Amino acid sequence: MKKFVLACLILTAVFAVVFTGCQKKESAASAPASGEQAASGGVTLKVLNYFDMTSANSAAAETEVWQKFKDAHPNIIIEREDLFNDPFHNKVEAYVASGNLPDVMYAWPSGRSTSLYSNRQLKDLTPLIQKDGLAASYYPVAFTPSQFANDYVGILTLGITSSHAFYVNNAVLKDAGLTPAKTYAELVAQVPVLKAKGYETVLMANQDTWVMQSCLFSLIAGRFGGEGWHQKILNGEAKFTDPDFVNALKFVKQLYDDGVLSKSTLTTDYGTVIGLFAAKKGAYLIDGDWRVGAFITDQSTGQALISPADQEDILITVFPDIEGAKLNKSTSGILGTGWGIRADIPAGSAQEAAAWELVKWLAGKEVQTWQVKTGGVSTPSRLDVDASSLSLEPMQKAITGLTKEYNVSTSVIDGVFEGPVYTPLNDGLQAIGMGIQTPEQVAQATQDAFDAWKASK
Repeated sequence: MKKFVLACLILTAVFAVVFTGCQKKESAASAPASGEQAASGGVTLKVLNYFDMTSANSAAAETEVWQKFKDAHPNIIIEREDLFNDPFHNKVEAYVASGNLPDVMYAWPSGRSTSLYSNRQLKDLTPLIQKDGLAASYYPVAFTPSQFANDYVGILTLGITSSHAFYVNNAVLKDAGLTPAKTYAELVAQVPVLKAKGYETVLMANQDTWVMQSCLFSLIAGRFGGEGWHQKILNGEAKFTDPDFVNALKFVKQLYDDGVLSKSTLTTDYGTVIGLFAAKKGAYLIDGDWRVGAFITDQSTGQALISPADQEDILITVFPDIEGAKLNKSTSGILGTGWGIRADIPAGSAQEAAAWELVKWLAGKEVQTWQVKTGGVSTPSRLDVDASSLSLEPMQKAITGLTKEYNVSTSVIDGVFEGPVYTPLNDGLQAIGMGIQTPEQVAQATQDAFDAWKASK
């Protein structure tokens, strides 16, 4: 296993050199600038792509997604920039500040992409959706304006996302004489048993500040605050300093105090945690539903971080019941990511037509089917993607059944509040883990940030 993980790291480094941050020049160096028409009547599009190299089959997207589009549309020239995680989001903010966005870009429906919607720098896709009659092919929520920042459909979404998933390694638990914890009290009781066998209890990549907020705390806030808790704050009917939210923050402190989360998770980055879970260093992993794609077989190499046989030992569910919470059997969910078009591209132009053709392809049936098959999407937004007809590995099948593991989906914090509000919360959650801020201090800092944000509107 160590040799395999080392090989994966080496391959990742190679891909990083080849792909990350590079412009994909799919034409000659003399290609026209973005939006200009080539002599042959073609159009050049600049594209910003979110490229997760830790996901199996990510490299295959070059041929299965981009090359296929190029072959079918020789007059559309694509200049693509690939970035991942914070470098991607930082570059987006730089583009927003400059007012010079790429023609087509990967984006969230709200949250970390809110700045794109605030000044309508993404085009409202509703007229194009209506023109092509796409509503019949997608779940209605995909085109519901209230699901997007600033209440307009800015992206053609790829799916519906659970930002929380509780990955359980039954082989590790069996080695320790345990079964999956159904309550938090049971989980706490497992900590010393697992430690005696050399295992961590729960693995998380908490060095990346967004992970705790998005993949666990959003669920915790929903369980203590109840359905619609965030809307009460937005409406001025509740505050972050109220007991429900403070108690949710206190529970985060309890996770560290009880040893359910080790402080070592605060120095575990997003790229490392998958190797730790695959190497059976811990019994549980908390991440999003999308993380399945990191563990399955890469079709180009025939290798998987967790073999299909070992995947049979992996259960995917939601965090155990918390005593005293208003909700249990819940997750945190949001409309998934997708593709948008720069707003100032003229309506009816050849440039808009080319950009829309690309967006429809990237969020279309063929690509979504490929993404489900390769672990990129768990719950597709299209109605005509039949996951049951695909040959899926055990973890892929498990993630498609995640919806049966919960009764309620509450909000993802960075999906319903803007950056000036969730950023201090993200930092505060990490500070709680390090023991340098109290839950009450973090609650107050978050409320102060919310008040300042609201005053600026």
